[in-house]
Amino acid sequence: MNIELEVVEIEKPDDVNVIIGYSHFIKTVEDLSEILRTNVPQAKFGLAFSEASGPRLVRSDGNAPELVRLCEKNILAIGAGHSFIIMLREAYPISVLNAIKSCQEVGSIFAATSNELTVIVARNESSAGILGAIDGHSPIGVESEKDRQDRIKLLRDIGYKLGP
Repeated sequence: MNIELEVVEIEKPDDVNVIIGYSHFIKTVEDLSEILRTNVPQAKFGLAFSEASGPRLVRSDGNAPELVRLCEKNILAIGAGHSFIIMLREAYPISVLNAIKSCQEVGSIFAATSNELTVIVARNESSAGILGAIDGHSPIGVESEKDRQDRIKLLRDIGYKLGP
């Protein structure tokens, strides 16, 4: 059996966060949708799940039609069964990641980011699987004291750090 590696660039707007993972059951769409709607009710989102057996369809849901369509397009480009993609606007992955990871169907998370994202896919004659993801760019140095202060200020500004 031959396996070929492919790099799939995820298409997304700059203001959108992406979560990509592996899940094993058709109920994934309903459960992830419920998690997103209840944990971040203000979020605009789309999600798509790729079946690996039966009719092998892309199942999708969301409250932002353009994000749903982008999720469908990206999951088809990845082409790996039992994978899912979520696109979030007006919310951060940190707000939902633990709930997603504790969803019974979810086996793993490959990426959760707002950066440019590339998915590494292995393909054989009949199927594909996600090997991993390349998130953003490589580091170019170590933070200075000013960089540290800027990081802490940013975390305070977006509500993820309290106090001094």
